Amino acid sequence: MQDLRQFFSSKHFIETKGNNPYEPDQLGAYIKPVLDEGFDWDDADVVILGCGEQDGQKSGANYSKAPDAVREQLYKMYAWHTDINIADAGNILQGASPADSRAALRTVLTELEQAGKTVLVIGGSHDLTMQQYEAFKKNEKIIHASVTDMLINMDETEELTADSFLMDMLTGQPNFIKHYNHIGFQSYYVHPKILGTLDKLRFDFFRLGTVREHMDEVEPALRNSHMYSFDMSAIRYAFAPANKEGSPNGFDGDEACQLMKYAGMSDKLTSMGIYGFDDSLDVDSMTAKQIAQMIWYFIDGRLAGRSEAKLSSEDDFLRFNVSFMESNTVFLKSKRTNRWWMNLPDGSYVPCSYKDYQLASMGEIPERWLREQERLV
Repeated sequence: MQDLRQFFSSKHFIETKGNNPYEPDQLGAYIKPVLDEGFDWDDADVVILGCGEQDGQKSGANYSKAPDAVREQLYKMYAWHTDINIADAGNILQGASPADSRAALRTVLTELEQAGKTVLVIGGSHDLTMQQYEAFKKNEKIIHASVTDMLINMDETEELTADSFLMDMLTGQPNFIKHYNHIGFQSYYVHPKILGTLDKLRFDFFRLGTVREHMDEVEPALRNSHMYSFDMSAIRYAFAPANKEGSPNGFDGDEACQLMKYAGMSDKLTSMGIYGFDDSLDVDSMTAKQIAQMIWYFIDGRLAGRSEAKLSSEDDFLRFNVSFMESNTVFLKSKRTNRWWMNLPDGSYVPCSYKDYQLASMGEIPERWLREQERLV
């Protein structure tokens, strides 16, 4: 892997804290900062990476210090997951233009993707999600992608912005998005035609109220994702007061943490981004604390996911043969994590929920099964 130090700010957050500022069991003492050429990337399971580029949200916006505001809160937390090795690469150096900053982020993400690392980006505006995707595209890897956002950012604009990046990501050619999930949109802010477009593309979308009522129903979508992007606007204003353009409705703090844990448990997911935090608008560091707790739960999920067995390990799963509407299929339930998978006619297994199994047991065709079948055609 090439030396990436040229793309990072010269001073790492930890270097601003003096000598031994953290207790041995705090994350600040446990996370390994990437400070020199001799750093061994092979020792890192999760890499934290900051990028303060906000031009996609507001043209000419100052380069944000939000990543370090999150670190201020994250490093104080206690390390319960010492089997997960965490490295902190620092922040992407601000370029001469927003395009330069994005290019630097894209280069680093591409290198880390090639090296097989799980990267957690702290942004910056939501259009930086495109750099997550471009890393997979550069490596010609076909992926499942998921985004949590109260909006569906598919405006048609000449330049890439936080309001339009999804149009480029989902329709640009060549395209490496096999499937896309949009989680937590608020209907009154989304044009119905956009949902029609996503449906024609056989992508899945989940309303805020549906997700909050049945959180476990989006777990299979995140389990099957290689990339996940979370816009802080999806969290209601009371839990993230830096969201001046947010909503009085949205996920509450622990629901956001639950989604992050689901993402962390995925053995496919290698690219995670949290965007839309302007630290200059925060109140009593509440939004920074919220993001830090979300990261803690992502790591918690990463550890929990390690306990899962391979589907080929028959002794670690309960097997259920089910017939519905003249179709026969097999459902598997993990003895370790209680998660479910269902067998498709082509022989593959896809993540599903207990509800899917219940519907099939009553002779009904689970919608998830039908949607997977459509995508196989």
